[in-house]
Amino acid sequence: MKQRELEILLQKVKPHPSPNPTLEQYQTPAVIAAEVLYFAHGKGDLAGKKVLDAGCGTGIFAIGAKLLGAAEVIAVDTDEAALGVAMANANALGVDVSLLTVDVAEFPEPCDTVIHNPPFGSQKKHADAPFLEHALAIWSAVYTFHNGETEPWVESRVASFGGVVTDRLRFAFPIPHTFDFHRKEVVEVPATLFRIERSGRTLKSGTPHPAA
Repeated sequence: MKQRELEILLQKVKPHPSPNPTLEQYQTPAVIAAEVLYFAHGKGDLAGKKVLDAGCGTGIFAIGAKLLGAAEVIAVDTDEAALGVAMANANALGVDVSLLTVDVAEFPEPCDTVIHNPPFGSQKKHADAPFLEHALAIWSAVYTFHNGETEPWVESRVASFGGVVTDRLRFAFPIPHTFDFHRKEVVEVPATLFRIERSGRTLKSGTPHPAA
């Protein structure tokens, strides 16, 4: 499957009907999701792998990972309404995805690859920190979005948690007029997608890496 073909399929993924501003539930555009997933596919992180979409929303990354040959895809979120839409999206596109209502910080199951687009922290400062710390604690390859202006902070946190940034993709992430406090039809926010691997060191928390 070509990247453009993947993007066309992902355009069919329906967004959340009533997103929560506190959770910063913005749909990742299909063009960005397809580029990230195709990049991960090229790195060998999807085909035949066990993949987790953490904070999956309506499932665009989970569905895309399965379309690109992931052996097993698990999608977790605390929002049951979002998971209901994700299930409908997966069924519409004919893919098998396991959907679980759980906080990603409480999900201990080992996976080969995790992909997530956590809250950037515009409503709650460093809301993305728990996602990052937990991901680096138990998963091998991590793809994670963060506000582009926080790159130094993210890199510092990654190092402190025993990870190594291997790649960066930078995007202008469009935030459409979704909530009452939005004043413009669309605002583009700089976003950086980090690919991170565990370095084999011990985490600051004292939890040893399985590969260490």
